[in-house]
Amino acid sequence: MNKNANVFGTLCLGISMVGFAQQLPIAIETDSTQVQQLDEIVITDTRFKIKREQSGKTVIIISKAEIERNQGRTISELLNTKSGIEINGSRSVEGQNLGYFVRGGNNRQVLVLIDGVQVNDPSLVSNDFDLRLLDLNTIESIEIIKGAASTLYGNAAATAVINITTKTASSNQISASFLAIVGTNQTQKDLNYDGTSFTNNVSVSGSANRLRYVASFGNRFVDGLSAAKSDNPEKDPFSRYNTNLKLDYDINKAIQITAFASYDKFKTDIDGFPPPTFMFSDTEDTYTSDQTRFGLAPKFEYKNGSFQINSAISRINRETVSDFSTVNNAESVVVDAFNKYIFNRKFYTIVGLNYGTYKSEFSTNERFSNTDPYLNVVYLTDYGLNVNTGIRFNNHSEYGSHVVYSVNPSYNLKTNNGDVKVFGSYATSFIAPNLSQLFGFFGPNPNLKPEENRTIEGGMEFSNKKGFRMNGLYFNRKEENTIIFTNAYENAVSNATVHGVEVETKIKVFKSLAFNANYTFIELKNGTRLRLPKHKVNAGLGYNFSNNSYGSLNYQFVGKRMDTDFATFQNTALKSYALVDLYFSQKLINNTLKLFATITNVFNEDYLEIIGFTTKGRNVSLGLNISL
Repeated sequence: MNKNANVFGTLCLGISMVGFAQQLPIAIETDSTQVQQLDEIVITDTRFKIKREQSGKTVIIISKAEIERNQGRTISELLNTKSGIEINGSRSVEGQNLGYFVRGGNNRQVLVLIDGVQVNDPSLVSNDFDLRLLDLNTIESIEIIKGAASTLYGNAAATAVINITTKTASSNQISASFLAIVGTNQTQKDLNYDGTSFTNNVSVSGSANRLRYVASFGNRFVDGLSAAKSDNPEKDPFSRYNTNLKLDYDINKAIQITAFASYDKFKTDIDGFPPPTFMFSDTEDTYTSDQTRFGLAPKFEYKNGSFQINSAISRINRETVSDFSTVNNAESVVVDAFNKYIFNRKFYTIVGLNYGTYKSEFSTNERFSNTDPYLNVVYLTDYGLNVNTGIRFNNHSEYGSHVVYSVNPSYNLKTNNGDVKVFGSYATSFIAPNLSQLFGFFGPNPNLKPEENRTIEGGMEFSNKKGFRMNGLYFNRKEENTIIFTNAYENAVSNATVHGVEVETKIKVFKSLAFNANYTFIELKNGTRLRLPKHKVNAGLGYNFSNNSYGSLNYQFVGKRMDTDFATFQNTALKSYALVDLYFSQKLINNTLKLFATITNVFNEDYLEIIGFTTKGRNVSLGLNISL
């Protein structure tokens, strides 16, 4: 099949659809930074809508507008631009495994929520959620809180909670969006500029009386690179399909029900370690992963609060075809029922019960479950003092009971120039041993205890109504009972301590120009963490040439880090590198058509992300987005 011809035809079809724009209501979105500066609302750290200055955290908010300015990127590439976060593998071949290195942690210490429901893969050793399954174009917004958050969110919320909200319905009876992107996918040494990356997404949404709906389909195909860095590389293509449906129905003014269903699947060629040499090289191995999710979230609102249940069932199937082929099937059922009650404008409380059961196939079907009651209280005063505190009783079917808690005070001082917030927190979290570690094929240990994390942090934030914000914090995270593998899985006797500094700033330089930057320093005391840069910098400039024209320049510096060379089994230092990206968009025809272009790695930097693996050179993409 000629994919170039298909994409060209798709683009032409999309442009021809613009002629019908006047027959449908038009929902106008802009890239403009020329918006009134309003009080920013955050949700994830308390589950209540509170002003940012009342929050005891430096919450990262990725808005709908920012997502639209990153069309063509993956969700991991976007997350990789935020402070304290390193998504290792996002700069390599498209199907590369991703490492979530947040505040010196790893995949099993990061919790992902989709529309309020915890998601993970019980068959994985890391028990994490694979971000490669998601299409960024189906996401409305993302909130990220870093540090221990197990009191509100349970297992794995140790270094970060990534709260993903999928797209919401249009207020019109019917609205449609069509996206098509074609781009290159090439290395630093092979700049042929062939079209080998294709992304398409179609979504329809609307509101009719009490019903709101969103339906979307997307696919992505990327070719042109080999996972293994070799003299004569073979290509390792990646393909993904996403189907999503979300319905909201208001039974009356007090009762609302949300139902959703999604099917996500990707397949990628991978390279491996074939016998008899067991050296990393080009192979014809493949990896397939698909996930089916169904969820139901009824909500009842009353005078001073609400009662809500977030529930979902997920089934995941994974298959690796290689000299060491494997098939994994897993299922999870999650129910989070909680009551939010506001005593007055000062006291906000949540009482909840979180239940989860997780299954996976090994030599036999294995499962475990947890039943966690929890309580969280938010106290907001008129004189600037705010406190967020909570406790959770974790009850696990295998290791018994465990308690985590958090105390997060902050003080907000209003000045003539803006708000100054001083905050600190002391919080504990837990990472339960997963099914593979308890019952799997390689060195299982049913007597494992949960990992424990203790995080202390403190910092300051200054913001004003003119669009300036700057914050900085210091954190210190201690790991106890870390699960390691020797001859079998076991809890480590020694503890590990990671500390670091995060600094962020946003400046509205003038009416049409905005600047943002962040710096992260992370260090493991008395040891080394692989692929974790000690220093990392992100910076960006966004400029509105007019109400319909937008451009941005982004910079990323990744400092030196250590990795293991599997040819020698020795740790090797990787050099630092810097990447520069450009983006431009233009809206036409009453804002129903947006054309955009990106250039990544503008200066074609040659670098290593993982020893032995290919990285991306300069790449170009062109796209259009039609909103009807």
